[in-house]
Amino acid sequence: MKFTPLTLDGVWLMEPVRYYDARGYFCETFRKEEFERITGQSADFVQENESVSAYGVVRGLHFQAGDASQAKLVRVTEGTIIDVAVDLREQSPTYGRHICVELSAENGLSLYIPRGFAHGFAVISPTAKFVYKVDNYYCPEAERTLSLFDPTVGVEWPFEAEKMTLSPKDAKGVAWAECEKF
Repeated sequence: MKFTPLTLDGVWLMEPVRYYDARGYFCETFRKEEFERITGQSADFVQENESVSAYGVVRGLHFQAGDASQAKLVRVTEGTIIDVAVDLREQSPTYGRHICVELSAENGLSLYIPRGFAHGFAVISPTAKFVYKVDNYYCPEAERTLSLFDPTVGVEWPFEAEKMTLSPKDAKGVAWAECEKF
């Protein structure tokens, strides 16, 4: 597996090595020992989640506050998304910055996002199946949503707001100024 540190402190892109034959391919999508040795991050995932969404769906920018914070290892097993991570860690050298990465079933990339980030994605294929591991259990009381449209964060989504399919929660995210930080 190839590991690439990205421009946000602690965020890593992981590219599996695919072994092809007449049947298709095989690859490892995660190996704890290798991940921890190369990234210096701990990886004790306790829950795995999956969502399926249609073209134009935007989910996020979600995070869990306080002790319920979660690190995530995300990937796409069907379709293509634009994945977004926003650094909410006030002591981080990349505080307030974000990245956008295209993840797809075709490219097989995974993205590791440490605790202290807001996260979301936009589906740019007809459908997408999104799978992610987290290192802390979901806690509804700690769930927060940062506004998708806050100009301070400045995410350039692949669709205009009126063409996005959003949940009511995602449409009402809080502004950067009111967002809890880590």
